[in-house]
Amino acid sequence: MPLITILGPTASGKTTLAAHLAARLGDAEIISADSRQVYRGMDIGTGKDLADYKVDGRCIPYHLIDICEAGEKYNLFRFQEDFHTAYDDILRRHRRPILCGGTGLYIESVLKGYKMEAVPENPALREELKDLSLPELKTILEGYKTLHNVTDLDTTKRAIRAIEIQAYYREHGTLERDFPGLDSYIVGISIDRDLRRRRISQRLRHRLEQEDMVGEIRRLLEHVPAEDLIYYGLEYKYLTLYVLGRLSYDEMVSQLETSIHQFAKRQMTWFRGMERRGFTIHWIDGTLPLAEQVECIVRDNKQ
Repeated sequence: MPLITILGPTASGKTTLAAHLAARLGDAEIISADSRQVYRGMDIGTGKDLADYKVDGRCIPYHLIDICEAGEKYNLFRFQEDFHTAYDDILRRHRRPILCGGTGLYIESVLKGYKMEAVPENPALREELKDLSLPELKTILEGYKTLHNVTDLDTTKRAIRAIEIQAYYREHGTLERDFPGLDSYIVGISIDRDLRRRRISQRLRHRLEQEDMVGEIRRLLEHVPAEDLIYYGLEYKYLTLYVLGRLSYDEMVSQLETSIHQFAKRQMTWFRGMERRGFTIHWIDGTLPLAEQVECIVRDNKQ
């Protein structure tokens, strides 16, 4: 059963499309490729929208959501292990897997068949770097690689971990081929930049004003250190800074909104890069009626 992959930037409607496609196929289950939806209790900020997995009264099975505790450091290595466990289980039960998400690195890693090594902590290096400023850490990190992932510089803790990983790879090598590559029919949801920005802004305000995202952060802070929440970036970074009194409400909203727009742009840059690296992405108009989007995918997979 060939894998179907659905990708797109934040607020493009990936989950809704994947769930309705699974319902249409009748024998499909969804594997999430989202680096933050793995955490329990981080629901509103990560946009889990679990209600989307219920279609016409039917619950669509999903995997790799709510599989670890907030405060843990989930990573690419663990994702690949967890993905293949779920993927093999779905195939063993003669059902069809749909990979859905916006974390391009996660998606590409399993389709290419690469596994990152689990990089151990380096206490000596951490001690050496612990008193350096973020600009100083940035300079060191730039000596290892071109900085595409700017979230590495969200906090000194993230920057030190990024340097730790790069130092390990320089000594031991970056990638080892471990899993087989996977053939997949890849669907990309295309939406106009201005529409994407409007959706992001509307969704952010809904989560703040209607879903009590601030309350979610306050609940998490009861058992998760603030630095760990800030580590996750975007909503968890800026709302934590607001709750701690380091940003005003208006500053938080403005800075967060800008960061999410920038994040969506980076997602699209990654997906276009995948095309340059040999992946064929079948782009579908995200403004089409949902049923029409589903039928386009079903029709193309019958050919």
